[in-house]
Amino acid sequence: MDFDEVIARLAAGLKAPLPGSAAQALMAPRPRQRWPDGFNPEGIRDAAGLLLVFPIGGRPHIVLTLRAGTLGRHSGQVSLPGGVVEPGETFEQAALREAHEEVGLPAAAAGVLGLLTPLEIPVSGFRLHPVVAMMDARPELRAADGEVAAILEVAVDDLLDQDHLTNIERERDGRRIIVPALRTGGHEIWGATAMVLAEFLVLLDWDPRLSSSG
Repeated sequence: MDFDEVIARLAAGLKAPLPGSAAQALMAPRPRQRWPDGFNPEGIRDAAGLLLVFPIGGRPHIVLTLRAGTLGRHSGQVSLPGGVVEPGETFEQAALREAHEEVGLPAAAAGVLGLLTPLEIPVSGFRLHPVVAMMDARPELRAADGEVAAILEVAVDDLLDQDHLTNIERERDGRRIIVPALRTGGHEIWGATAMVLAEFLVLLDWDPRLSSSG
């Protein structure tokens, strides 16, 4: 699909009922982590992440970041630009501000298309609100020192390609888990980022068939 077709499909899909948790579950680790017994939902913090779509040579791409290796539990992982929603901010404002801080995105040039389904992340205590936006041209980006190790410009076609789907094994709290992942550009996208991307890709008629062998 070219850039204009992807934007048209996203704009229409974001106005209709979203695929929601069923789409997110396509890329959820197995078993999926839950909130601990007795957890108080009032302790969940809201965060926003930006899923920016832009063209390179007419092909749609998105911006992802490789987190610096000093950022705690999620260091070294591929993620959306994003962070905690500050008091008085909308989710859209927070996502654009964080993208400006992390990758130098000229926020005023981005047009928001809509929001995907919020995703709760028990491992970090956040409820992530993914914001989909677009730019008509490739932005000039720069990585924030100490926070972003690299900026990834990932072709949407690559994410839609089922040959890039795999399963990886990881250990969590002494237990073996199976983690669906998307491989692109030498990186593995998994966890919350992959779950957000799953709903995004389902809006573009993605139909994954994960292989148990990876």
